[in-house]
Parts: sequence; C-alpha cells; structure tokens
Amino acid sequence: MVKLGQNFLVDRNILDVIERLAALSGDDVVLEIGGGEGVLSERLAARVSHLHVVEVDRRLSDALQSAVSEFSNVTLWFADALDLDLRALEPAPTAVVANLPYSIAATVILRTVDELPSVRSWLVMVQREVGERLAASVGDAAYGVPSVLAQLVCEVRVLRPVPRVDSVLVGLTRVRAGAEPDVRALVHDAFAHRRKALAGSLALATGASPGVRERAREALVSLGHPPDERAERLSPEEFRALAAALRVGS
Repeated sequence: MVKLGQNFLVDRNILDVIERLAALSGDDVVLEIGGGEGVLSERLAARVSHLHVVEVDRRLSDALQSAVSEFSNVTLWFADALDLDLRALEPAPTAVVANLPYSIAATVILRTVDELPSVRSWLVMVQREVGERLAASVGDAAYGVPSVLAQLVCEVRVLRPVPRVDSVLVGLTRVRAGAEPDVRALVHDAFAHRRKALAGSLALATGASPGVRERAREALVSLGHPPDERAERLSPEEFRALAAALRVGS
C-alpha cells in the first residue's frame, strides 16, 4: 500500500530484516517517522525502552493506536515531522528506525542528524534515488548537498534493496560531531550553481562576503585543488577544511 509517497510495510520478511539490521537493544529510545498503520511500530515497541512514533495522517490514528495499545512505552505524535520540535522529545532518541515518506526523506534524515546529537544510528527505508544520493561518493552524478551533509557526520551505506518497490534500506552511523552552521551553509551555497566553479557559486550566494571568490580560490589551491574546482570534487572533510579557511580569512 502506498500513501503520502510512502510504501506501507506489510511484508513480514522486510520487517524481519529491519529488526535484524537495526540491532536495537532494550536500552534504546527509538524515533519512528511515518508510523502508518503501526506494523513496524508494534515490533519496535516490544524491543526498546521507549518509542516515539510520528505520523502526519490522522486518518491512521485508530489503526496506529490499536497496534501499540498494549505498550506503555510508546508516545504517539500526530504531527508533521518537519514541524515537530525534535529537541524536545523525552526521553531523547538514540536511534531512528523508519519507513520514511519519500517526499521528506532526505530532509528528515538530515534534520535528525543535525538536531538530535543523542542519535547514534539510523536504519531507514527510502526511495532508491534518495539512498543513492545520501551514500554517493565524490564525483558521482548523485553526489550533492545531502551526500556531503550526511557524510560530514555519519558513515552512510546502502544496505540492501527492498523487493517489489523502488526502495532501499540505508544505514547511517554517527562517527563525528555535527557540522557547524557555517559549514552547512557553505555546502548549500557551493552546490547552488552546479554548472559554475565552486568559488563562483559562493560569490553568487545571498549575503556573500566581499572577496569570497578570491579567498575560496586560494583556499582550494591550498587543499590541493585547482582554483576553479567544482563543488562535486570536494570530499565532506574538505568542505569542513574550506569553511575553516574562509572563516580565518574573513
């Protein structure tokens, strides 16, 4: 079943795979976004200390509440995951396990990476294209803002395809502190004009600082790149280094 750009999970085999790959413990606090009819929610609730379930479609409230009615460790949030105050969730999530609505998948993942430092791991079912973008390597056609922002903080892997739907299971593991706001802004500005050199794209950004084109060109050379390098040729850590160089030079 597909609703709001989301394939509802009904395949027991896929549910078994998600449970296994998520590797949850009884101490985990899980955030599930897109609870749907509660098929995955019921399984998660039985395995963890607490489960936060977010669902935007109130027409599913009866089915979802029925699925988790026997559990006292579940909090249901009938809200848009893009509007919900994630930082206010108590207890704070340690893992995200979800069958994400396609239209918001990348945005939600990056938001949880940024706003929930308590989360150590993610196992998410997303549209194949989204998974490929998140895990793309430098120079790949799919490499862009989601790739860099996710990989600045996490190891990202496409774990396996999901049969019969155009989806994949993606795993993320937090390996370093979150990216600073100026690093995230730099990544967005650098990819804003993909046909232009990175330095030129930064110069076109709203509120660009004077001389940023020249300073970026100098910084790129110091990082071992040509001054007219494009954004898709820089690794996530090189974006962090570029932001630090521009910070010093401003």
